Amino acid sequence: MKKVRIGIIGCGGIANAKHMPSLKKLPQVEMVAFCDIIRERAEKAAREYGAPGAQVFEDYKELLKLDLDVVHVLTPNKQHSFITVDALESGKHVMCEKPMAINSAEAKKMLDAAKRTGKKLTIGYQSRFRTDSLYLKRAIENGELGDIYYAKAQAVRRRAVPTWGVFLDAENQGGGPLIDIGTHALDLTLWMMDNYEPEMVVGTTYRKLADNENAANAWGSWDPKKFTVEDSAFGFIKMKNGATINLEASWALNTLLVNEAKTVLCGDKGGADMMGEGKNCLRINGEKYGKTFVEVPDLAMGGAAFFDGEGGGEPQEIEARMWIEHVLDDSKPLITKPEQAYVVTQILEAIYTSARTGKPVYFD
Repeated sequence: MKKVRIGIIGCGGIANAKHMPSLKKLPQVEMVAFCDIIRERAEKAAREYGAPGAQVFEDYKELLKLDLDVVHVLTPNKQHSFITVDALESGKHVMCEKPMAINSAEAKKMLDAAKRTGKKLTIGYQSRFRTDSLYLKRAIENGELGDIYYAKAQAVRRRAVPTWGVFLDAENQGGGPLIDIGTHALDLTLWMMDNYEPEMVVGTTYRKLADNENAANAWGSWDPKKFTVEDSAFGFIKMKNGATINLEASWALNTLLVNEAKTVLCGDKGGADMMGEGKNCLRINGEKYGKTFVEVPDLAMGGAAFFDGEGGGEPQEIEARMWIEHVLDDSKPLITKPEQAYVVTQILEAIYTSARTGKPVYFD
């Protein structure tokens, strides 16, 4: 069996929680190089996940000199663009963790580099691979919702501000909950609607709770002086076909209506939402024989194995498997296309711009 040789750039939280454990389960993969500006993290990753003789680097450019097939870019957001471009230019396929980049100009550089080099590029939006997401996507493709003209993308936490790493640093991250978790909800919603043509965006951002250094929080208190991003953001998006999307994103909001990376979809034949209880959170509603109905699929039965004919597992594992299969075989689908992730970045940037200027942002 041909082994896909992978280099990991960034050996922090997302690498350890998502990418490396998922890749480790794939027999056609070997992780042969690890890079992190903190050498000890790269060394630890090499010990736990690396193939025999795996190499460790502090400079990603040294890693790119190796004979690798794939690079995973798992760094703070600010570094996504230039590392990805360098990796593509060096002849590697790239999986870059979300968001694609801190702004659309940087994302466009990544898109252009992929087209110029002919190398494959994908962005890590694993919420697409949840069982509820895959079931709903199939229902939509079968026409059960009809024309989807209204949606709500929600990524709202009551009190769960990430206080580690650089999450609160605007310079390194490009924003707060909007670019961190709001990006998942928006990506999921656009993918369900199969609509990537925005016309106009209006947005607002807030720092209403960020200055409270003793606030209740799932991951402990924070230093308000280092909290340089928004704590909440909201956007209204009008698409060129007339459809509208409301986007809500917050790490800390005085609300009990909390849902993360969820969507509500309203079509002319039916509707759906992911706001139910427990594992069977997906609800599909409509009308038959003059009566309304609500269907709650039993998502515990059969897992996500129906998707792509075989497989299954956790969302991040499905994402990793499908990515590597696409690298090996062009006939295998690439679910998260870079062009789609680019539109997500454009819309997020437009919300931030509208919030800053107080004006709508119009797309060509």
